[in-house]
Amino acid sequence: MTAVGNGAQTAGRPTRLPRSARRRQLLAAAQEVFVAQGYHAAAMDDIAERAGVSKPVLYQHFPGKMELYLALLDTHCDAIVAKVQEAMRSTTDNKERVSASVRAYFDFVDHESEAFRLVFESDLRNDPAVRQRVERVEQGCIAAITDTIISDTGVSRAHAELLASGLVGAAETAAQFWLARGRRVAKAEAESLVAALSWRGIASFPLQGESA
Repeated sequence: MTAVGNGAQTAGRPTRLPRSARRRQLLAAAQEVFVAQGYHAAAMDDIAERAGVSKPVLYQHFPGKMELYLALLDTHCDAIVAKVQEAMRSTTDNKERVSASVRAYFDFVDHESEAFRLVFESDLRNDPAVRQRVERVEQGCIAAITDTIISDTGVSRAHAELLASGLVGAAETAAQFWLARGRRVAKAEAESLVAALSWRGIASFPLQGESA
């Protein structure tokens, strides 16, 4: 008899899960395999085994390994963009907006699932479909911050996009550097340091109606 732990089988028979629940189960298993092995070394056999399902069941939901990988990327790319958008909406205090944006990146790279590796450390970065999704993360985060900068300062879109790209780049690079160096600085302190650096720069631009 096979254990029910992952909801995949009961008494040797596959458990019938709703399609959406099965899809989530397969994506979770695939993420573990891709993070541990990388795309090229991962096999659909490994993913099916990790999920506790047969390969035909896996192929019913995803026609191939690339489709499975792209589905995971879509999930995590959308999540990080949503976090930055929420940071912009969460308050009208611009200093706190900067802090919340930096925190979003640190939370993402520090998550125990290591999903950030699928987005920022993919061994498929040169594949057009993967590159398009990774670029979408950057552009989505930049767009969220750009709109806030324009609304608050009245600078042109071109200027606002450049400023926003600097904020996004600093947060992303610093968060990955912090993780790669073994979290030698406490997470909250690291977030504060990067947020302070970014705020010192962006705060020099006056709000609309204020003197420079």
